[in-house]
Amino acid sequence: MAEAPHPVVACAQLDPTVGEEAHNHALVLEAISEASRQGADIVVLPELVTSGYVFESEAEARSLAQRPDGPALTAWVEAARRADLVIVGGFAEAGDDGCLYNSAAVIDASGVRAVYRKTHLWDTEKLVFTAGDERPPLVETRHGRIGVCICYDLAFPEVPRALALAGADLIVHPANNPVSAMERRTEEPLELLLTRATAHLSRVFVASCDRTGSERGVDWVGATLIADELGGVLAGPLTGSGIVLAECNLARARDKSWNVRNDVFADRRPDLYA
Repeated sequence: MAEAPHPVVACAQLDPTVGEEAHNHALVLEAISEASRQGADIVVLPELVTSGYVFESEAEARSLAQRPDGPALTAWVEAARRADLVIVGGFAEAGDDGCLYNSAAVIDASGVRAVYRKTHLWDTEKLVFTAGDERPPLVETRHGRIGVCICYDLAFPEVPRALALAGADLIVHPANNPVSAMERRTEEPLELLLTRATAHLSRVFVASCDRTGSERGVDWVGATLIADELGGVLAGPLTGSGIVLAECNLARARDKSWNVRNDVFADRRPDLYA
């Protein structure tokens, strides 16, 4: 199949239920299928969509963790093959080293292309997961170069900037953003502004896929958004469960010039930043 010049990126904002693996599995496969029916080439799923997020204990998280060759990701690979998709989504990973990781997989018709283990853990995640110690991956796909980070990672500008410097056309960002006291004091969720600012500052497309609903007393922002390389909103946000889609001319992310005199990367002064 020829490369799509302007791939359609979809973010599926879902409401998984902690501990309900079968329910979550069906929810994800239906979302992938629906996104494909709507013309998606790249489908982004939320963080920890296979397991839910608010664990009562490490033991509960461990009982819900899977390996990359487990049933959830195997089904995603099959879905990617059927519809010729790129799929990126979060899962609780059971590592070969006995540790648990908050991970995201990049999948296409050829199989699992990369697994990224979240390097910046938020709040009680530190009681459950081990932080990853490898750089977020950049994956060459037929649609363009895709970089991956997870939720709180985006709060560290070095992460998306490093992906952009490595050549990312699109940064995908599975997330579970809990509603905070700060959220209630602002007119617009700060997560939406962060997505747009990330795109603008590195002139890279960003697809942030949040979750929705309420889980064990935690409410979720639902800050799903697809931003273009200037920080403009292409799709989202939305209320509740649903899918947002946007056609993305990813080639535009390779032009880093603001004007004839200024360039996002050429104007950097890394010698002054240490």
